[in-house]
Amino acid sequence: MKQETITIKQYLEKKNIFYKEVGKELVVRCLFGGCDDDSREGEAHLYFNSETGQYDCKKCGANGNIFTLAEHLGDSNKDIFLSEMQKPAKTKARITPKFVEELNLAISDRIRGYLNNRGITDEIISDHELGWGKFYGKWWITIPIKDIKSKCQFLKLRKDPDDSSNEVKYKFYPAGSSATIYGWESIKSGIPPLVICEGEFDRLILNSFGISAITSTAGAGTFKKEWFDYLKPFSEIYIAFDKDEAGERESEKLIKKLEKELLEMSLYKITFPDRMTEGKDVSDYFNKYNGNPDEFIYQLSKWVAGVEPIDVSKFEPMTSKELIEILGLTIKKDEENKLVTFLCMLSAYTENSQFNISFNAPSSSGKSYIPLEESNLFPSVDVIKLGNCSPTAFFHEQGEYDKEKNSIKIDLSRKIIIFLDQPHTALLERLRSLLSHDEKEMQSKITDKVHKGGNKTKTVIIRGFPSVIFCSAGLKIDEQEGTRFLLLSPDNNREKIREGILMKLKKETDTKAYCDWLEGNYERKLLKERIRAIKNENIQEIKFENPEIIEKVFLEKRDMLKPRHQRDIGRLISIIKAFTVLNVWFRKNDKGEIIASKEDIEEGAKIWDKLAESQEYNLPPYVYQLYKEIIVPLYEEKNKNSQRGVKEGITKRDFSKKYYELNGRLIPDWQMRQQVFPMLETAGLIHQEKDALGDKRTMLIFPTILTADEDGEINSELRGGVCREEKSHDNKKQSLIF
Repeated sequence: MKQETITIKQYLEKKNIFYKEVGKELVVRCLFGGCDDDSREGEAHLYFNSETGQYDCKKCGANGNIFTLAEHLGDSNKDIFLSEMQKPAKTKARITPKFVEELNLAISDRIRGYLNNRGITDEIISDHELGWGKFYGKWWITIPIKDIKSKCQFLKLRKDPDDSSNEVKYKFYPAGSSATIYGWESIKSGIPPLVICEGEFDRLILNSFGISAITSTAGAGTFKKEWFDYLKPFSEIYIAFDKDEAGERESEKLIKKLEKELLEMSLYKITFPDRMTEGKDVSDYFNKYNGNPDEFIYQLSKWVAGVEPIDVSKFEPMTSKELIEILGLTIKKDEENKLVTFLCMLSAYTENSQFNISFNAPSSSGKSYIPLEESNLFPSVDVIKLGNCSPTAFFHEQGEYDKEKNSIKIDLSRKIIIFLDQPHTALLERLRSLLSHDEKEMQSKITDKVHKGGNKTKTVIIRGFPSVIFCSAGLKIDEQEGTRFLLLSPDNNREKIREGILMKLKKETDTKAYCDWLEGNYERKLLKERIRAIKNENIQEIKFENPEIIEKVFLEKRDMLKPRHQRDIGRLISIIKAFTVLNVWFRKNDKGEIIASKEDIEEGAKIWDKLAESQEYNLPPYVYQLYKEIIVPLYEEKNKNSQRGVKEGITKRDFSKKYYELNGRLIPDWQMRQQVFPMLETAGLIHQEKDALGDKRTMLIFPTILTADEDGEINSELRGGVCREEKSHDNKKQSLIF
């Protein structure tokens, strides 16, 4: 009876030989003549047919099959023939939780003692479900290997320590399982520092000392390119391979790959101390040579590649006033707008405290200038700038397409997205769930046209929460988008315009001198470093010791509560957290927790007070300003001598004339009719009716005039709310005049 051989893929994995799968071929660096020693990174010339096992080197001409390869590598035929235990079953083996539990309970005292001596405690054995079982006719230590969703993919089998045979030290069950990362939970936690080590036991020992670590299940020489994207949230990675020739060689290769793929990362190499005269790995360091985690991370590590680390000791606590002065180098006036925009961008570096802003104002008012200018302070890889963009184009451009699953995956974690001069909010409508922070991972469906005129549906999976800045010359914004954004409008006073003109002259008349002056500014350079250092902190959670202070700040001026206030309180908290992030090194307690200070709360409350009034009406400040500076004064002027009862309304012509007097330009008629007045009417600030005494075709505008309480508070809660606290009628004066 003819014996079957294992597949060439299984044999390469068994020998820890890294391959790249291209169609039906496996591509490997040449194993014969050394002809790939001078090849470029990622280049290889030995090709295997994955079905037949035949190989051919395109450079040195070596050819053969799995038998000649085994002979070349010193293996006998028995190493490539399938044993009865190795032969694949008709149905693929499933590693169930119950099976893993049974293996864990089967660990003998002898094996438990061996693991304990290796530094793997009973707690680690239990938490990581190490086990003991019989596979392929022999007994093995079992290590459950889980995927990113914490489902067990396969078992890594470690040889019985008392087995003195020369057979392989480890195998996979079921056979042919593909290499993966052991330690996805360490990546998902996002807790720095992250160590890439050599072997499952090394990883478990590092975990026992509170150090996040991962390893490849196929050895140091296998680290797949598709894994790199999952490492992007970490600003620092430490490589701790064995202290031998192979470990040194593979660590250098991995460092080069990481440096090429992860441009914003600092890479460190762990060099074991000279006192390790006989030991060579993490296990030996901690078990035989009195290793400790502080020495391991802070003394044995050396920065070798990537972004140079930042010395955070040079930073000092920063106030909003100091930040405004630095931003003022390029953005004149607009203090609140430029501060809130910066905080919005900075909030991207939190786990889930990002907030969104929308600049709504006429063309040429500077609504795009503020976010574009401030984005230059942030790492370019974190900023996505988009002009006119349809929903389908956004998903295709930003995501990676998985042909097998017909899905597009987009990771927007810790990203800043700036939509420039968007004519409509169609894309925002698709992103409503994301903007509301409903789910960390959101699924959406899009439809693409196919060649024959039909349609094809794709699934879009969006992960993470970005900070979103939307800039539009359109003043009207849907209520659903309005409640998801802080609505801002740039100032357009004459002093700001004058200073902007002077700065433009300085920049355009000698661009090189301007750039040298700007980039040479020490405070600005320090702020850019500060932002990068904040990103490197990988901030997860910010706590409040006195949340009742925020409650008081938010509720004291709101007698009537609206549904939108549930989101507004979240924005206030996010602004406060952004101030905390700005001074993160001075907000940590003895436990390493980040605590928002009283100063952060005061700074956040001060900013919110400036923004809150127009937000209450769901109006851009520009539109609300038109109400306060044009409609109300015009109405009062027209009716200052009128007898009680008959009031004269404002015409569109009156409004347009007053607008020109204040701004030196005309307001487009369509904008006035289609955007400004409908928005004010929806907000309950004006009422329109036909001129009953004159031309009935003329629409007159009547403002809703709100008088102040005795304490000076403006009551803006006319409708759509719930009273928080009753006041006596005499203590509150409120009149509607039509």
